[in-house]
Amino acid sequence: MGGMATTTRPAPTVGFDLDMTLIDSRPGIRACYLALTERTGTYVDADLAVTRLGPPLEQELANWFPADEIAATAELYRAMYPTYAVAATPALPGAREAIAAVREAGGRAIVVTAKYEPNAKLHLEHLGMEPDAVIGDLWAERKAVALREHGADVYVGDHLGDVRGARTAGARSVAVASGPCSEEELRAAGADVVLSDLTEFPEWLAAYREGLDAARA
Repeated sequence: MGGMATTTRPAPTVGFDLDMTLIDSRPGIRACYLALTERTGTYVDADLAVTRLGPPLEQELANWFPADEIAATAELYRAMYPTYAVAATPALPGAREAIAAVREAGGRAIVVTAKYEPNAKLHLEHLGMEPDAVIGDLWAERKAVALREHGADVYVGDHLGDVRGARTAGARSVAVASGPCSEEELRAAGADVVLSDLTEFPEWLAAYREGLDAARA
């Protein structure tokens, strides 16, 4: 006995960056840099540093510390970070709803970040966000390692390095202009989609899945 064919929408796996994508880490990182200046006696312009978040910590420290002190200073900063940065850092608008939209679509939400993984997990726990996986210590093209491993269809981030990571992984690059890079810069870097922030993500995800359905029909 015949019946009507049904189309099952594919459940997406979506990767999210952390700093300036899911969380506004500027106040926490600023506080940690101020404390680092006090602890080490070496001046770090915390207000300047938080305007260029995204790359690994060591790249920022190289602007303020001699090369032979960077590794030890990074270790000190990461040890201080939970005390100064976690409670001071809020979620960005739409962050929780973006993760929920992936879940409601039957998909998996993962976080892939350049941040030291234990500290990334502390942020998410503090804010009550529960992604399916958290992978830290990966920047730019290296993010593709985790994105491929988890079969990510989409990667959402705020930085040009996030666009490069998505493209290297063969994932759709969804950029949000909530970080240091403008919409124009993100488009020029090759982002497939540019959103103002994550509040626009659930609507985009619904349209993206409808497009997949149409392509499969």
